[in-house]
Amino acid sequence: MTSAPDLATASLVDIASALRSGSLTAIGIAEWAIDNHDQRGEALHAYKTWSPDKVRGEAVAADATFAAGIDLGPLQGIPVSIKDLVGVAGYPIFAGCPRELPESWAVDGPIVGTIRQQLGVISGKTHTVQFAFGGMGANHHWGPPRNPWDAKDHRSPAGSSSGAGVSLCEGSALLAIGTDTAGSVRMPATVTGNAGMRPTPGRWSIEGIVPLVPSLDTPGPLARSAVDLAFAFAAIDPVLGGDVPGFLGVLADVDISDFRIGVCNWYFENCDPGVAERVHEALAELEKAGARVSSATLPHLDDVIALNDLGGLHIGEFASFINNEMRDYKDDLDPAVAIRVAAAENYTAAEHLRRVRVVDRMAAAANADFGPFDAIVGPTIPMTPPKMSDIDTPETHLAANTRFVQNTVTVSMLHQCAVTLPVGLDAAGMPVGMQIVCRGDADETALGVALACERVLGRSRDRLGSSPMGV
Repeated sequence: MTSAPDLATASLVDIASALRSGSLTAIGIAEWAIDNHDQRGEALHAYKTWSPDKVRGEAVAADATFAAGIDLGPLQGIPVSIKDLVGVAGYPIFAGCPRELPESWAVDGPIVGTIRQQLGVISGKTHTVQFAFGGMGANHHWGPPRNPWDAKDHRSPAGSSSGAGVSLCEGSALLAIGTDTAGSVRMPATVTGNAGMRPTPGRWSIEGIVPLVPSLDTPGPLARSAVDLAFAFAAIDPVLGGDVPGFLGVLADVDISDFRIGVCNWYFENCDPGVAERVHEALAELEKAGARVSSATLPHLDDVIALNDLGGLHIGEFASFINNEMRDYKDDLDPAVAIRVAAAENYTAAEHLRRVRVVDRMAAAANADFGPFDAIVGPTIPMTPPKMSDIDTPETHLAANTRFVQNTVTVSMLHQCAVTLPVGLDAAGMPVGMQIVCRGDADETALGVALACERVLGRSRDRLGSSPMGV
């Protein structure tokens, strides 16, 4: 029997292989994850609901199925954290609210159903901004998770999938599922030194997920590396149908020289110290390795920001949801969310329909003008994640949030897909992400570019080291 891989650093490919060879067991991985949570969970606060007995029970079932000679899929025995905006049967769902949502929300949708059909081990429900309406990770009701990259100050873990990236750093999960409307997978992945992906909206079902903006919402994975992201995408994606070996086989020979990469200067504007520098350094390494890099532009980026400053599509679709289906929860809104809902008081259906048409026209123009590029890149987030104490009022939170999401919300509103990869630390010692933006429906290309980049740049621990909190 081969020796077991180190769970702290091994890829999901190696871990899945070790589960099938018998050098690892699902219960062994589960006990490792539980031990990590026991050591770090109180400090990091990643989970709203954590049930080690459930984790052990699902791991035992995965091992018993392996022992019977049955392999139900690539995620069998792998611990996966689920954002508490996503329904999971047997777990309560709060969606960041101070009280549980009705039981009708606590059911498995297609994404969780796929994970469970493969006997993936649900590690728990991670914290979220209330109703996913915010990018900083703040939650007045339950408190935000702690970003492990600052041992002194409690900095933003980003949001709205605020516990997802932290669960990976903690070592209680090897894969995390979040949701992304304006950047809510990519931003938490970035600031915790992980990889994350926003699939093209509509590719992954939003059934079983509490909505924010259904026209923009999508579930998406966070993982410790691009290769883990590709593994997870293939395992869950309904188009690829769980064919991880086939998908990774296609990507096995991709080289950075295979891709034309555009560098969009707009994404580099008004960056905090060390952010633009780290991305430019990574691009220089990629170019030296053979990447075909040149300047690129995209239409309507300023127009998207102007529309988002007016509430984008969020203001209409979420206001309709909270004022109708979830009216009983309106009085419990977090102040940081309530200030944004208040802006919808005089918002008309006619104005919302006008905005939908504008967004569709801008998205079509961006797709048509993407040019010869396979991907267009820039910093994922232009700023250092702030200290939570500096954004503790609705007004300071809103101002920070507006700037925080500027590079990710454009991708969302232009109906594109994107991957973020860690490329270094900024001047404050916080992780910096490089966003790889592709046309809508080019999800496989986005992952191929990300994997080719990672082969040149190295994985997160190679490039960033461990966090100051030792995770």
